Amino acid sequence: MSTSSFTDLPDSIDSPSMRRAGRELLSLALIDARNHTLHLLSLYEQAMGTATLPVERLDGVLPPIWLAGHVAWFAEWWIGRNTQRAFGLECPSRPTRLAAIDPQADEWWNPQQRGAEGPWSSDIPDLGQTKAYLLETLESTLELLERAAETDAGLYFYRLALFHEDMRGEQLVVMAQTLGLPIGVELAPAPPQREPLLVPGARWELGLPAQGFSFAQEQGLHEAEVPEFEIDAQPVTWSQYAEFVDDGGYDRNELWSPEGWDWLARHAEEGRRGPRHVEQIGVERHGTGGQVLQHRFGRTVRAAGHQSAVHLSWWEADAWARWSGRRIATEVEWEIAAETASRRGFRWADVHEWTAGTLRPWPGFRADPWSEGTPFDPVPAFGQARVLRGASLATRARLRSTRARGFALPGRDEGFYGFRTCAL
Repeated sequence: MSTSSFTDLPDSIDSPSMRRAGRELLSLALIDARNHTLHLLSLYEQAMGTATLPVERLDGVLPPIWLAGHVAWFAEWWIGRNTQRAFGLECPSRPTRLAAIDPQADEWWNPQQRGAEGPWSSDIPDLGQTKAYLLETLESTLELLERAAETDAGLYFYRLALFHEDMRGEQLVVMAQTLGLPIGVELAPAPPQREPLLVPGARWELGLPAQGFSFAQEQGLHEAEVPEFEIDAQPVTWSQYAEFVDDGGYDRNELWSPEGWDWLARHAEEGRRGPRHVEQIGVERHGTGGQVLQHRFGRTVRAAGHQSAVHLSWWEADAWARWSGRRIATEVEWEIAAETASRRGFRWADVHEWTAGTLRPWPGFRADPWSEGTPFDPVPAFGQARVLRGASLATRARLRSTRARGFALPGRDEGFYGFRTCAL
């Protein structure tokens, strides 16, 4: 039986156990998160050479100034203006609210009020005004935190605001990759490859206990019986994926599910015959080290063959697994290996990973009250999303947890998404 990863109180703001942090560390972490947001805005301004930060309307891209303002608005909406914040998870989805620091805050940054076009409106405040709002709302949050009850309920929305801002920071990094902006993000050196691991069967407990903060999709303790399985020690690498491409993987209908083939056909019209952001891909020949030329934050670089393949959709991962005679690891297999086999070489936390299966709600599932109806809901409609595990180079350390669970539709590929497989 597994045990919670958060049994100890944190001693650092970079610890995944920040989910149980008290007022003192939360205060430091909230300051750190806001500084990180401001730093990313400065990197955008430096890379673009203008304070207006204009961006194209691309999949996965939002105006960075609007996204930063939304981060500050979110904290004020659920903390500074929420008179029932002390109820934590029991807070009603529409609590009694106070007025905003800025009278137009809801019109500018509430995604439910103006819909999908809201972020692209011409009346959004400029960078200077947005930075001022970021600082004002942080000051208000910290003042209220000083008087908050040192309980899970009393600190729920402060912890929520922290992890929400960390996720939006990750979104800003992913957007910079999509836009080709040089913001100084570097890959960590890849460790040596290891052979697949054989993991004993186990009765495993998924989910997090009702202690500290967790998103709704991470709650709901439930058990699964898992037989013995063999799993890759690391995500599929560029050299492995290049073999699939070289063998005509993008032209072989039998390797793709009907939905995946339809997805590929749509992208083929745009000339795509490889993962997103890849200009050229081929297997290693005559000691050349392989031919994977990848666009990384505005630069074309040769990707190391032993680095994890990234920017892959679920459909591409599924096709590779069919081609290789293996299958994509399931969520529970991934978690068992991550928590029990790290000393034997299981590696994680360099890319988000697709895992097999569609998550369905367990008995008693209840969405977070703050996420109901918002287009930024981290819990998309169950039955439509594949499960993502792990972390990526854009993930803050306190978000890196073997039990963190996120979601994305199968066609998503703008993030640093990879996958690993198991034996059939």
